[in-house]
Amino acid sequence: MDTTASRPEGLKAIDREMARQHADALASFRNNGAMAERAAASLKRTGRLLLLGMGGSQAVGRAVEPLYRRLGIDAIALPLSEQLGAPLALEGRTIFVTSQSGESAEVLRWFGETGGNEDTFGFTLEGGSFLARTAPCLVGHGGTEQAFAATRSLTVSFALHLAILAALGEDAASAVDILETPQEPSIDAALAMLRDVRSVVTSGRRLQGLAEAIALGFTELSRLPCFSLEGGQLRHGPMEMLSPEVGVVLFRGDDATADLVTAMATSVVEAGARLVMFDASGRPPVEGAATIAFSPLTGLAAVFAMLPTAQRLMIAFAAERVTDAGTPVRTTKITRSE
Repeated sequence: MDTTASRPEGLKAIDREMARQHADALASFRNNGAMAERAAASLKRTGRLLLLGMGGSQAVGRAVEPLYRRLGIDAIALPLSEQLGAPLALEGRTIFVTSQSGESAEVLRWFGETGGNEDTFGFTLEGGSFLARTAPCLVGHGGTEQAFAATRSLTVSFALHLAILAALGEDAASAVDILETPQEPSIDAALAMLRDVRSVVTSGRRLQGLAEAIALGFTELSRLPCFSLEGGQLRHGPMEMLSPEVGVVLFRGDDATADLVTAMATSVVEAGARLVMFDASGRPPVEGAATIAFSPLTGLAAVFAMLPTAQRLMIAFAAERVTDAGTPVRTTKITRSE
């Protein structure tokens, strides 16, 4: 790990965001109760949810999609760009539009072309943004994220969804407990496992949205090809790419899909790829994997437990490879063009 003096300014900015993410997430959960109740009432009435976002915001939608489905809500997460090009009908659906800045190009165009519907809600970190002015919004505490790769904004966005899930009757106690008392396991073995790889693939089953968020951060910070494939999709053909030059990062929670993630882990090791396992399943570790273990958790509690440690891993991975990690060279924090 770089010393403080030599650490790139972009990573210092990420460090500042991460240092406050738990406190900001707790405040976001506690301060959005009234709007969360409105959103929950809409979901109870429509029974259908369309989650729209781009980048990290889309990964948030993918992560919470199964949590709403578990409550009987017909939920689907789509990139806003896809909704603009081949739209699903809005009628009879509750719409959640997530944009950290509230100013991204797709958000502006989607509202300009559709106006949303009466059951459209926004999720943003910026209370004065276009999105916050245009739709009823859950607003994350702490203002706009300044660092390039999404860290605090992800945790805060998940906390906003936790407020809605609690309003729908979910027990939020375990998730809140994780935010109040974060687990901080070592990443040293995982970082060593990935030291010589040329690309990284992340994957999960129930936790696939978390895997997608982390793959985006790996790519943005390390500038290496890092991407995510849902566990079943990874099984259907892409296993051909596995080799000692490929790192695989799996996410296993204490849920009904844990055995499928275990089977994938065994196959990855057998293929000779370098495996890191984020494990909140309570099951035995897979031989040959660098395991980062957490107490048995599922749902947003598992996300809140794993996410900050996965962020530390993606940052350390990039710091070993890029002298100015955290400083974008081809993109900007707020994407204003399509």
